[in-house]
Amino acid sequence: MTRIVVSPLSGIAEMAVRHGAREMISLMAKEQAFHRPGVIAADRHLLLYMNDIAFKGTGKLVAPEEEHVRRLIDFAAAWDQRSPLLIHCWMGVSRSPAAALIAALSLAPEQDEMALAKRLRIASPYATPNARIVEIGDVLLRRKGRLVDAVRAIGRGADADGNAPFVFSVKTELVG
Repeated sequence: MTRIVVSPLSGIAEMAVRHGAREMISLMAKEQAFHRPGVIAADRHLLLYMNDIAFKGTGKLVAPEEEHVRRLIDFAAAWDQRSPLLIHCWMGVSRSPAAALIAALSLAPEQDEMALAKRLRIASPYATPNARIVEIGDVLLRRKGRLVDAVRAIGRGADADGNAPFVFSVKTELVG
């Protein structure tokens, strides 16, 4: 089973070790310093600097941009899938769940966006994917608004304290 582990920053070392992750995507504001877990090789770590905003940045805030999402898609495509991919942001609630959806759709484009969004909601009652990242991913993956609509349909997640990592399968697993 190809899985993505979504985590807040505070849990990345534990989640990397617990799930055997060897590759990681970080979606962080530029001023947020952190250390890459030792089990993640530097060349298998993608660091994308952006703030968790859903509009074009002003001042020092950096909005998610097309280049960020293109790099995320390219990194996911190069993921060997032998071990889970760890994706994190500050709280593990907005930027990283959006990135997980985009990574999953880029790897398994045949899947239905609504089914994917519902799997995300089941995996995390707290996830509220960043709308700007989802919109850009929808365009780049040629989903014709279906990903945006699916994320809107699952609605805002429950309030979170930033300590709710979850595991998300790239596609529906067949049982039996």
